[in-house]
Amino acid sequence: MKEIQFPAASYEQWKEQAIAALKGKPFESLFTKTIEGVTLEPLYTQEMLVEKLGDQLEKQVATIRTLSATNGLQIAQHITGDSPEKFFAHLDDSLARGNKVITIDSRLPFALDEQIIAKLSDYLTEYSFKFIVENANDPILAVFNVIEEGKRTNVEGYILSNDAIDLADYPNVRTSVANTVPSHNDGANAVQELAIALALAAKQVKAAASYEAFASKFFVNFAIDTQFFAEIAKLRAFKVLWKAFANGVGAEAISVPVVAETSVRSFSKVDVYVNLLRAGNEAFAGAIGGADVFTVHPHDVLSKPTTTSTRIAQNVLLVINEESQVLNVLDPAGGSYFIESLTADYVKAAWALFLEIEEAGGIDAYADTLAAQIADVYAQRIKAVETRKHSLIGTNIYANPADELPTEENVQFADVKRLAIPFENLRKEFAAANAKIAVLTFGELKNFKPRADFVAGFFNTAGITPEQSGAIDTIDAAKAWLAQADFNYVCIAATDDDTKALVPALLEDKPAHIVLDAAGKFKEEADTWTAQGLNGFIFAGQNIIEKLNAVTASMKEVQR
Repeated sequence: MKEIQFPAASYEQWKEQAIAALKGKPFESLFTKTIEGVTLEPLYTQEMLVEKLGDQLEKQVATIRTLSATNGLQIAQHITGDSPEKFFAHLDDSLARGNKVITIDSRLPFALDEQIIAKLSDYLTEYSFKFIVENANDPILAVFNVIEEGKRTNVEGYILSNDAIDLADYPNVRTSVANTVPSHNDGANAVQELAIALALAAKQVKAAASYEAFASKFFVNFAIDTQFFAEIAKLRAFKVLWKAFANGVGAEAISVPVVAETSVRSFSKVDVYVNLLRAGNEAFAGAIGGADVFTVHPHDVLSKPTTTSTRIAQNVLLVINEESQVLNVLDPAGGSYFIESLTADYVKAAWALFLEIEEAGGIDAYADTLAAQIADVYAQRIKAVETRKHSLIGTNIYANPADELPTEENVQFADVKRLAIPFENLRKEFAAANAKIAVLTFGELKNFKPRADFVAGFFNTAGITPEQSGAIDTIDAAKAWLAQADFNYVCIAATDDDTKALVPALLEDKPAHIVLDAAGKFKEEADTWTAQGLNGFIFAGQNIIEKLNAVTASMKEVQR
């Protein structure tokens, strides 16, 4: 076996084989356009990468490897609790199980009195921390007033705030942040997040005494989404951009910590265990991409995390740290033709957008334009989910209609523009309507089953399990079933030929209280059938939210 050699295949040879396998489809159909506007190719080779980057490839790899702020990934588990007693009990348990960075959102359900502040201060002299606060007057910041002066240089951590925080006596607490998470939660793409990080840094460095003084207190905060390779490239691209940013202000780049968390943008309130899979994917991408501090949100974080869900979230990073071995490799994604190419694409696009922001007068002057650009990206995301071009497992596809929406709402994530929200609202609307939905299955099982299953899956996204008529083999039997049907809505599932024969016959005597649809696309017959009383059609690629909202509107209309 050691003596066997296989001939090397060129890109052109592979392309010939790919075109043959496509059986008439254009080769360009293998190319994918991302939401950032980057075109992903079906195959990347060393020759392509060298041609694209030249000697910049070696510089890119070297920059990423030399600008790592730490040697590993620190677990930053979010601490919660309904009362001070539960809060500190969860804190102690978290630290005992491997948490390294105490993470607290100051919007706690209890008031922070002097006793709690004093107790919390004892932890900060021993453990690193990450605080998420509203502003400089946040009550939790009082903890820094009670720590003994001699211990203040030992305190290490990060403070995320909308305001500038001045902690002059705490040289190892980073209080200047480029927090891209709010923009991410509004729908921003990777390029926009990277440009925003640089623009926020530019705003802060102008107010600092020097780049070095600024960088010693600075960190960047990212949310990591489910687009695995894209998120790896995003974190790697930041380090390349950071070096260019430092050069732009006439300084030598100083590595800064990359703090990250799992994105809840793709989280859903139903089928919440899928959120665990999403979080695991995101955390692994963060580890490979080079994050220094990482928070995994529990799968039920949108409502109310439990002790079990919190422990599972922390275990995700423990497994990555202890068992994946990925952290034993410096820049584990380095050298991948695909990821190196994608990293370079992000660097180029993000730098161009950053310069555009600066030329407009900075992040504040560009705020309205940036908000409009992010809103456009968000609209693209929502459309892709509603038409199933982007899958949200358990939400817009393979949805479990038996899942119930939780009544509790975690205020910390209430403002996130989650992609699942339209489907959650749809469930509420159909539950309130208490509508009876059915599928009229016509012909043999093998013929109607594909469309019947599709219609069922379509309504499952709204929390509805349609009833089925059972196999009906004659038009007269179908008319008799419909005449006696106690349903608000019926969709016909049959072959194209059977549907063309069945629809006109059913419309002759359709009960007035039933909204009738047909599964499939029938462009030639559509106008005639709808004029005769057919409500519409259900088919692949359709906007699910628009269609099912139209169905509820039609049912309300016939009930008047």
